[in-house]
Amino acid sequence: MSDSNDEVAVISTNHGEMVIEFWPETAPGHVENFKKLANESFYDGTCFHRIIKGFMIQGGDPLTKDPDEEHAWGTGDPGYKIDAEFSDRPHIKGVLSMARSSNPNSAGSQFFICLADCKPLDGQYTCFGQLIKGENVLETLGAVPCGGREGSRPEDRQGVLSITIVSRADAGVE
Repeated sequence: MSDSNDEVAVISTNHGEMVIEFWPETAPGHVENFKKLANESFYDGTCFHRIIKGFMIQGGDPLTKDPDEEHAWGTGDPGYKIDAEFSDRPHIKGVLSMARSSNPNSAGSQFFICLADCKPLDGQYTCFGQLIKGENVLETLGAVPCGGREGSRPEDRQGVLSITIVSRADAGVE
């Protein structure tokens, strides 16, 4: 593979693939962390455990690999936290950003992809990439039936089969 700006993430789901380009100049630590976890197959077999229609889809929790841990989904991480890298980039449809608790420096592995413009998140969450292929997959995921205690748990598992880091050419994008 070539330089960091040439690499993209291919998120393979049970609905198809999404391709994300990274913004290493905006959030180098987050890009590096996401690529590291993807290259270690950390995300493979997880799911999008939280979907809020018209807002975002959230994944990246390693606990979602085990259906028996559903009560704790949304609390898992890689065993460490990374510091926030806020920027002036807006949270618009297709932006990849890191989920966190109320502590700005509490992100680890959980991420979300915006389903629409989310201006209240600007400057509050670290965005570090953008969907460049697979908008139909994002829209399909954003429309699945949800319920549960907060109304955001998909009724059926929305699997992340794998996240791989490849060159733009290998992902079929230029």
